[in-house]
Amino acid sequence: MHHFPRFQMKIVWACVGGFWLAVVCNLGLVYGQPLPTLIQQPEEFFPDQIGNEWRYQGRISEGSVNQIADATFENISKVTGTETKDGVKVTVFHDSNAGDQGPTDSYYLRDAAGIRYYGSKPGTRLEQQLVPYQIIRFPLEIPSFFEQLNRKNLNLGLDLDHDGQAEKVDVFATVTLHGQEAVTVPVGTYPDAVKMEAQMKLLVHLSREGTQVQGFDSMTVWFVKDVGLVKYMERQMIPNPQTGKDRMIEITEELQEATLHGGKKLLSRRKASTHGVLTGHTAVFQVALPSRLGAHP
Repeated sequence: MHHFPRFQMKIVWACVGGFWLAVVCNLGLVYGQPLPTLIQQPEEFFPDQIGNEWRYQGRISEGSVNQIADATFENISKVTGTETKDGVKVTVFHDSNAGDQGPTDSYYLRDAAGIRYYGSKPGTRLEQQLVPYQIIRFPLEIPSFFEQLNRKNLNLGLDLDHDGQAEKVDVFATVTLHGQEAVTVPVGTYPDAVKMEAQMKLLVHLSREGTQVQGFDSMTVWFVKDVGLVKYMERQMIPNPQTGKDRMIEITEELQEATLHGGKKLLSRRKASTHGVLTGHTAVFQVALPSRLGAHP
């Protein structure tokens, strides 16, 4: 819930646009619970070499309570190069159709402290007020939790109640790193994928009558070592103040093929069973932030 170097958790809130909302930080010791487990070499869960490419198959379900429309789509995410943003060198990820939202470029900085998101093109008015911000923090610990965003009175950039004024919005986002578990996607099964969940809440202040409406975006993502994002599941609730009927959107993307590290190709399960490419494969996959908390959350 899109977009990080396919290490994004992209949170796409229909009227608002894309957010890569994925952040992890240390969680203090809680009484009665064991100390967190430290994930070694966390950067290997977020491969960002130029030329890396991930092909995802997606499903989207959209509608109100009584009207649901289902569709499938494909998204190809590729590391295309580097650019300079705010005086720093960032890595560029191009998505052909993340979350069935069309093409986007997203910008990330990875260093010893983690990964920071520097926005996207095309972006939104709201996103411009939030970037840059941290989406992943090293070291990665299981379990851990982080309050990513807590911003109030921002310009939404949209006039939802049609009174000629853009609404104000409060944004609150958190990310939880749950643990490692097996995940199966078209390219294969990975036994030790890192599972994260991103939650974003938006409180929109309608200018016409001074009332408030709420929206949310929840995204769960799975990352694999040396592979990246293998799967994300996103659920969005979009308020409609004109009709009073909330709109729900559910999006899933799963890895079906990847070309990584200078040409190493991971094939779909159908092809792998024929050629034996994934025999004994135990790598753990990762998610692009995002761009789809992207997290995504």
